[in-house]
Amino acid sequence: MFRTALRNVFAHKARLLMTVLAVMLGVAFVSGTLVFTSTISNAFQNSSAKGFDGVDVEITPAFHESQGDTLGKPGELTQAQLDTVEKVTGVDSAVGVVKGFTAVADKHGKLVGGGFQSQGANYWGAKDVRYPLVSGSAPHGADEIAIDSETAQRTGYKVGDTVRVSVDGPVLTPRVSGVFRTDDGNVTAGGSLTLFDTATAQKLLGEPGTYHAIDVKAAAGTSQAQLKSALDTALTTKAVDTVTGKKLADDQAQVISRSMSGLKQGLLVFAGIALFVGTFIIANTFTMLVAQRTKELALLRAVGASRRQVTRSVLIEAFVVGAVAGVTGLLAGIGIGAALRSLLGTFGATLPDGPLVVEPSAVVAALAVGVLITMLAAWLPGRRAARIPPVAAMSSLHAQATTKSLVLRNTLGALFTGVGVAVVLWATTLSGSDGQAPMGLGAVVLIIGVFILTPLLSRPLIAAASPVLRIFGVSGKLARQNSVRNPRRTAATASALMIGLTLITGMTVMAGSLQQAIDKMASAALRADYVVSMANGRDLSKDVGEKLAASSDVTASSPLRNAPVRIDGETEYLTGVNGSTIGELTDLKVDNGSFKIGGDQVVVDKDTAERNHWKVGSSFTAHFQDKKAERLTVSGVYDGNEVIQGALMDISTLTPHATDSRDMQVLVKTKGGVSSEAKDRLVKTLGTNPVIQVQSKKDLSDSIAQIFTLMLNMLYGLLAMAVIVAVLGVINTLAMSVFERSQEIGMLRAIGLDRKGIKRMVRLESLVISLFGGVLGIGLGVFFGWAAGELLGTSMPTYELVLPWARMGIFLLLAGLVGVLAALWPARRAARLNMLAAIKAE
Repeated sequence: MFRTALRNVFAHKARLLMTVLAVMLGVAFVSGTLVFTSTISNAFQNSSAKGFDGVDVEITPAFHESQGDTLGKPGELTQAQLDTVEKVTGVDSAVGVVKGFTAVADKHGKLVGGGFQSQGANYWGAKDVRYPLVSGSAPHGADEIAIDSETAQRTGYKVGDTVRVSVDGPVLTPRVSGVFRTDDGNVTAGGSLTLFDTATAQKLLGEPGTYHAIDVKAAAGTSQAQLKSALDTALTTKAVDTVTGKKLADDQAQVISRSMSGLKQGLLVFAGIALFVGTFIIANTFTMLVAQRTKELALLRAVGASRRQVTRSVLIEAFVVGAVAGVTGLLAGIGIGAALRSLLGTFGATLPDGPLVVEPSAVVAALAVGVLITMLAAWLPGRRAARIPPVAAMSSLHAQATTKSLVLRNTLGALFTGVGVAVVLWATTLSGSDGQAPMGLGAVVLIIGVFILTPLLSRPLIAAASPVLRIFGVSGKLARQNSVRNPRRTAATASALMIGLTLITGMTVMAGSLQQAIDKMASAALRADYVVSMANGRDLSKDVGEKLAASSDVTASSPLRNAPVRIDGETEYLTGVNGSTIGELTDLKVDNGSFKIGGDQVVVDKDTAERNHWKVGSSFTAHFQDKKAERLTVSGVYDGNEVIQGALMDISTLTPHATDSRDMQVLVKTKGGVSSEAKDRLVKTLGTNPVIQVQSKKDLSDSIAQIFTLMLNMLYGLLAMAVIVAVLGVINTLAMSVFERSQEIGMLRAIGLDRKGIKRMVRLESLVISLFGGVLGIGLGVFFGWAAGELLGTSMPTYELVLPWARMGIFLLLAGLVGVLAALWPARRAARLNMLAAIKAE
């Protein structure tokens, strides 16, 4: 039986090729994901570890936890503590570290590194081995900086050039005194690092005379553990924490690993979808192979082969196919991993150098997935073949499914579909994250139910295409009959395409609906012409709001200034606004009371009021950062949204208590309304700061749309793998169907149907099957998009379903195109059959 199984594999090489390709693509995606994430993670970890080469122990200020009504905050490291550290036995050198956000503009005024990885620090001098100079000299004074070599290369800056730099206040224009080399992970990831002398860094990024950390290097013969113990003894205070360089590197490696795990899981989800789609193709292929070899298997049973041996022979074939697909998929996956890394470089992402990492887990996963998926998909056809009585198989009495099996299948499909719909509908009544798991479970059950019912659905849906098919005469009629001749085969082929289109349509519906909901939220909540904020999401300096308020172009402005407070022992955040102008800049619906802000009167959103059991007239005591308290009264309750929410109080009441006044945003109304000239004047008022963005409501909408478009395009690209696998399934089914119907095609040729008619018949059959899968996929996608929207609507009142009719039409056309392209080779093969040889074929 083993030799027989191998012989069958080699005898049906061409038929199994598409199956190998389908499994190989899925395996390649899995192994490529593992190789890519391992390679990137390893490169970042090695780069990060290099950054700690000169650090044996790092000292940082301890964070004081908040107690009672007192807010906690980190301490500071002083020059006296640095002097103490330098005198500890076992210390070779100690460096006081100052660091913080620093933005650099390129020669065109654009922000370098996107802002999120834009950092600034202090240069310690000749002893600072962290940043060896490539050219120039160390920075001295407030008018000099040093920049990293990566930034210098990307921007074209060199020693002597003037650079625009922003910390969080006015734009600075220092001269580049030197260019240095660094292994800092933020720089290798595309960010920038700017160095000041220590006094300037303390003034700009911290407090004069203080440090954010102290990096200590051990003397020869002193281990990190011994140095840490000596420092703990010398620094007899609970205000500092000491950590060894090894632990810093290990912790950083764990952070990198966790951050990469999200990317890995996301990519593996799409790989799983491709494999899931591939499973239909494998099962379909083996079902057809077994059906075409029924008489052969019956003969084996007649000469003494047992049911287990027949099943085992099919599984051996599947094992060989899966092993070949697993090995080729692994090799392809290694190539995909390398290609993805190069692709990120073309998108402008700078990655650390490092070798391609192929871990044993990737090899095992590739082979295991390839073999297990294939054998699992082939097990049911093999078991079904073994249960057919030899006499019935030889006389082809087994060909038609029994009424009992059809009733059982349809009943089971209806049950799964009903349960899936019920669970999804129930999940829409839940709120937020509570409904995510039930909805996911219901979606899976519903898709399985629809797949089981697909043979039943194929007849009426394909029959609906009869009027169109009649236009093509005999070829169209034959195509319709061939499509419904074997409903199970048609269903398995269409289901592969259905799953891909379900996901694509569902995500498109959700993205479009979310986009409109956010647009409505912004336009409904804001009357302001512009919203000013930091491009990297950090807080604005209070100087920004003051400059805008003093501008002659501005008629009304208000900062949104967040401040933590303690209320009844719990931390809450109050938002300071200009009580006299906020009404002109926002349009918030007030449910109770009045929108009156000033003195001790505050307004709160509905959620905050319910959480704290407040209503109009309620009073509460807020304990501020300066350890003083204010008794505040609720004057009104409003409907909050994603733009404005929480408790709003007058900024004149809040600011005296805030130790560090910073604004999330500043709302601005100008004399002439929204115009490019008004926007340019505001930008110039703020010193053409590269990190500050001035956005109108349309700009906000466009930026949100850009994010959704980018995400959708990425998801479309990932789901393209599943669609490619589905195309292979259609090709495979048609090719095997052509082989199965060779005799019939030969007869059609003999009685006068020409080669063009044969080609047209196969193409129309493929088109009908693909459109059938497309209709099911789009229908399910709309349902899932609606259901997910209902779930989101509980936390987003402006959400409403938006059906992207144009895109759904494109998806249906693409499904048809898939059918036409998939039929090219099978149609050509069918047309080229020798009619006499085909008629004599068994």
